[in-house]
Amino acid sequence: MQNINIIKKAKNIKFFACDVDGVLTRGEIIIFNDNEDVKIWNVKDGMGFNLLSEVSPKIKTAWITGGCSLQVEKRANDMKINYLFQNCMNKKEALNKILGKESLSVYEVAYIGDDILDIPVLKIVGFSTCPSNACDDVKMSADYISSFKGGEGVVREVIEIIIKAKCEWQKILNRYID
Repeated sequence: MQNINIIKKAKNIKFFACDVDGVLTRGEIIIFNDNEDVKIWNVKDGMGFNLLSEVSPKIKTAWITGGCSLQVEKRANDMKINYLFQNCMNKKEALNKILGKESLSVYEVAYIGDDILDIPVLKIVGFSTCPSNACDDVKMSADYISSFKGGEGVVREVIEIIIKAKCEWQKILNRYID
């Protein structure tokens, strides 16, 4: 059972954003000789993004990362992520650009981050979360610490919290069970 305060925060979410390395992946990077990098993605997190598109009204998404990778760009396109910011050292500024375009308040945003670069965003959003293996300073800035490590389903867990808080889970679940 989730804390009532977490449910209230999750219910107000209209926009979902997260970091990439250490959140959507375990934070490990394999780099080939041609400088192409490889990341390992969790399919449950991918399904979570698909589920967000079924919520009414649809929750838009963003990935805001300090890294830069063609693989991240491709995965974001495959997952139909609405906004992608790479090489981003000021994530708060990136989020504010999105909010201006979407006419949303920071209180309507959920964000998952795992490292100190994420703290400025975690401190201002309506529902701030982090993986269980985030650094301690991030954990102190988060409303909710996932039971999962980065790259192991943290995104899916947080998305389910949001969907359930909006009382949309059973409707979505019914589409998959007959």
